[in-house]
Amino acid sequence: MFESEYKAKFRTPEEAVKVVKSGDWVDYMYFNGYPKALDRALAKRKDELYDVHIRSGISLPPFPEVPQSDPTMQHFQWDSWHYSAFDAKLADQGICSFSPLLYHEVPGYYRRREVEMDVAMMRVCPMDKYGYFNFGINASHCEAVLENAKIAIVEENENMPYVYGGNGNQIHISEIDFVVRGENELMANPVPLEPTEAEMKIAEHILEDIHDGCCIQLGIGGLPNYLGKKIAEAGLRDLGVHTEMMADAYYEMWKKGCISGAKKELDRKKMVCSFALGSQELYEFMDHNPMIATYSVDYTNNPYVIAQLSNVISINGCLEIDFYGQVASEMQGPRQITGTGGQWDFVLGAYHSPGGKSFLCTSSTYKDKKGQIQSKIKPFLTPGAACTVSRQMTHYVVTEYGKALLKCQSIWKRTERLIEIAHPQFRDELIKEAEKLGFWKRSNKIEP
Repeated sequence: MFESEYKAKFRTPEEAVKVVKSGDWVDYMYFNGYPKALDRALAKRKDELYDVHIRSGISLPPFPEVPQSDPTMQHFQWDSWHYSAFDAKLADQGICSFSPLLYHEVPGYYRRREVEMDVAMMRVCPMDKYGYFNFGINASHCEAVLENAKIAIVEENENMPYVYGGNGNQIHISEIDFVVRGENELMANPVPLEPTEAEMKIAEHILEDIHDGCCIQLGIGGLPNYLGKKIAEAGLRDLGVHTEMMADAYYEMWKKGCISGAKKELDRKKMVCSFALGSQELYEFMDHNPMIATYSVDYTNNPYVIAQLSNVISINGCLEIDFYGQVASEMQGPRQITGTGGQWDFVLGAYHSPGGKSFLCTSSTYKDKKGQIQSKIKPFLTPGAACTVSRQMTHYVVTEYGKALLKCQSIWKRTERLIEIAHPQFRDELIKEAEKLGFWKRSNKIEP
């Protein structure tokens, strides 16, 4: 039925990228959504173009060619909503710029025309018989980007898993301008991070607060995958899933019968996410699985939506925290290394969920450039670091030494609780710093 329209809009990648002009803003997508064939074709046009801005986020291997083709940034400038290690290295070279965000707001940035955009390009599933292109494992904010682009281009990939959705998971051929075919590369699946000894202990602390019927949100890294395995071993039942990122940990829990979604008030018996990042086995599990529902991120990460679910347990990592309870999760001093992602959204949403809790997790120490061990709990955040979660919002902080409830606590009480979960080597020093600041009272004590 839609074959004639498809043929009329079909182009080679080289033909499609001819629409890009000097000075344009071009949107790629996050994760496995960035258009590899179109990226290669656009990189070859480097010498014809000037001041073209590319907006993307979390670049995965094989990495985009456009930013690597022009280290002078005369032709292409690379902007990112969320750094991967690749983007952070580009930023160190002066090639990449960071754009702060609240993830649940991103579709609105496009619909309100608050971001400049001329051309949108992204990878999708091949068109189905009804004329739809499914966004697969990358719903995120795809729909808003394509709907508001002056020119919308999709790149078909037969290896993109087809994932059913709630909303924002597909686009119709009538809404796009051009279709190209990619080379059907497999989706990127980052090497799983093994949990550290500290992360294993952190997982044990959090497991104490998870019970049958909880709704789980996990961030990225070795901790969530390990925690998923521990939940599976614990034999918990009727867990729900409402998360921005579908990860292998959820698949592990599902295989052990832990996840049913039967207790959820919204999307009952569905595992809800906005995108996925994990193994090929995870992607195969999601493909045409009626239990999985992808949504636009303004639904999955909307704190109001999250708060309508009971017993939401939100677990995310952070880099450092100060006596005020301010959390830095994306910067090492002035160096941007990642992004806010959905952490802010779920910290707020989980707290307002009936019975919900938000946990921000970090090992108690790190090694600096000189190999010296330093505390991640500090009197103040490292100068230059932006605060990701403000002191008013922080609920629980967890290290390998325990959990600290900070919500509603005074500064002196926060200080005491944070020092209790700091590395023992730094506790005396932190107490001295707290005394200098007037944050330490005679009644303060550190539990043995």
